[in-house]
Amino acid sequence: MPDAQELKEQLLRTDAEFRTLYDRHHELDERLRLYAGRPHLSDDEQREEVLMKKRKLMLKDRMEDILKRYTRPASASAATMASHPA
Repeated sequence: MPDAQELKEQLLRTDAEFRTLYDRHHELDERLRLYAGRPHLSDDEQREEVLMKKRKLMLKDRMEDILKRYTRPASASAATMASHPA
């Protein structure tokens, strides 16, 4: 089984949803860095900053869900499927 970094790199090459989530997360990270470098933010910018941080966290959580899908042991997947028959 590949390590976490290898898996992430593989998913970036092969999984369109993961790549889109990663790209959006990176874009928000860059925008937040710009805000962090400013000495003062307006009220609107502060609200936008909070929303961007929340969105970034949601994207990260979704990427983690996808990573877990590929790192879950086969026995756990079988047990999950057995407890939820189709």
